[in-house]
Amino acid sequence: MEEMRRIAYETVLRACGFASLAIFCVMIGLSFLPRAAFQAGGFLSMAMTLVLILKAWEARTKDHRRTEMWLYLRKENRPPQAIAQQMVSSIMRETYLLCACWTALISIVMWTAALLFSLIGL
Repeated sequence: MEEMRRIAYETVLRACGFASLAIFCVMIGLSFLPRAAFQAGGFLSMAMTLVLILKAWEARTKDHRRTEMWLYLRKENRPPQAIAQQMVSSIMRETYLLCACWTALISIVMWTAALLFSLIGL
């Protein structure tokens, strides 16, 4: 179970890392306008949050054999087929929702920074 959870975190966090890199690049591109950069970062982080929530919703019904986590699990660490679908879907759903909470928090911080830049006139 812990091996499955570790692999789920690795796969979801890797995807979030790539999305965060894209958001960072957009923000760097707008760095001459700090308020716009943080607004774009907040908006894109919120979009990532919504995608993670949709992925969590989809995880309930997605075939466990078609998940990246299942492919990375060694054969001896895979649960029996009778309970595999339930275990994989619950672990993936939990992981997606946890990452969605983190990205929502990051989005709030970015929107707050954009508000502060707006108040000081930048």
